[in-house]
Amino acid sequence: MHLLLRNSQVISPSENINGRFDILIINGIINRMGVVWQHVREVIQYDLAGKIIVPGFFDMHVHFREPGQTHKEDIDTGADSAAFGGFTGVMTMPNTNPPVDNPGIIKQNDLRAKNKIVSVYQSACATAGRKGEQVSDIEGLIKAGALAITDDGSPIASDSIMKEVLERTARFSKPVVQHCEVMSITEGGIMNKSAVSEKLGVKGISNASEYKIIERDIELVRNTPGSHYHIQHISTKEAVQLVRSAKAEGLNVTAEACPHHFIMTDEAVLDHGTNAKMNPPLRTKADRDEVIEGLRDGTIDIICTDHAPHTAEEKSQALDKAPFGIVGLETAIGLTYTYLVDKGVITLEEMINKMSVNPRKLLGLPDIKITEGAPANFTILDLNKTWKVVPEKFHSKSKNTPFAGWDLKCKPLGIVNTEKHLINI
Repeated sequence: MHLLLRNSQVISPSENINGRFDILIINGIINRMGVVWQHVREVIQYDLAGKIIVPGFFDMHVHFREPGQTHKEDIDTGADSAAFGGFTGVMTMPNTNPPVDNPGIIKQNDLRAKNKIVSVYQSACATAGRKGEQVSDIEGLIKAGALAITDDGSPIASDSIMKEVLERTARFSKPVVQHCEVMSITEGGIMNKSAVSEKLGVKGISNASEYKIIERDIELVRNTPGSHYHIQHISTKEAVQLVRSAKAEGLNVTAEACPHHFIMTDEAVLDHGTNAKMNPPLRTKADRDEVIEGLRDGTIDIICTDHAPHTAEEKSQALDKAPFGIVGLETAIGLTYTYLVDKGVITLEEMINKMSVNPRKLLGLPDIKITEGAPANFTILDLNKTWKVVPEKFHSKSKNTPFAGWDLKCKPLGIVNTEKHLINI
């Protein structure tokens, strides 16, 4: 079966494309771009007038909970959530049970993800069992397919171990992806340390818990030629400023931000309770504004979700007992467009770069080319579509979001990933 997308507005900033095309896809390959008049047998056609096509979006920070916690999410439901959210590719985190610290688990998950409409890639553990005591088989993990090395959910706390991880990943030009948290500072913390935490009578988590470890890591990067250090879910003003300075120095330091950190503040915990509990926590307005400025000026390279599914039972516990994290795959595009593009913080082209081009480049994946002869890999958007967040309609197993009932602009209508497509128009 072939696919014909008519009247599509194609925007691909890395190729300097912004124009209207018919796109004929045969066996997953772009056969023709232009006005397609000829008859094509067994073709599925969609009229995309008023819609746009962009290079397929990629989320490099998701938790699919497999193996070990599939009551929250699994590769099947995670991939479905990504597809309906407008993503053609994702990278999963290794803090599973057991952790992804050996090539066998990578191969097992690859088999589970085979033939999904969303391309599911994996990161792998920096240390054995994510215990921070012994460096994992980094060479074997990378050869098995790991795109990045991380103990996500836990920091690489030891100076000597972090140095060794940076050195060993540098040999393969792979990034070390750091969950930036000084555990001795955050221990027992529930949310950001502020007037809100004092009002609720819970232990707060200070900004120093994030930026202190970044200060150390940047010094290690400075003394480790060829290393690439990537900061996950950046949340504090001090951290953004450290990244800005490191980039100015020419260091290979990159960072990502999540929609909840550039939209909400810690006051959201008062309204949304455990659905506004995440790690790192929602911070103050000053922190949020600096994250926004970092997105505006290019300090922050990537927008991702930290999609972290939990069951309703888990999230219904008291604030100090409920787990950290929210789902994000099915709201990220609308949130980013509504709160960054529509407000003039970044352009649509910059959104495409941060959600498609940059994550693939950082992870060493091939660029998406929207040109004849290239594999089809698209996200289809309706920029003018206003829609309401209804968690009950999510395709994730979990519904833990603070954005329920929010009205957003820009609706993902579908994806095309080589021979597979999912289009809802």
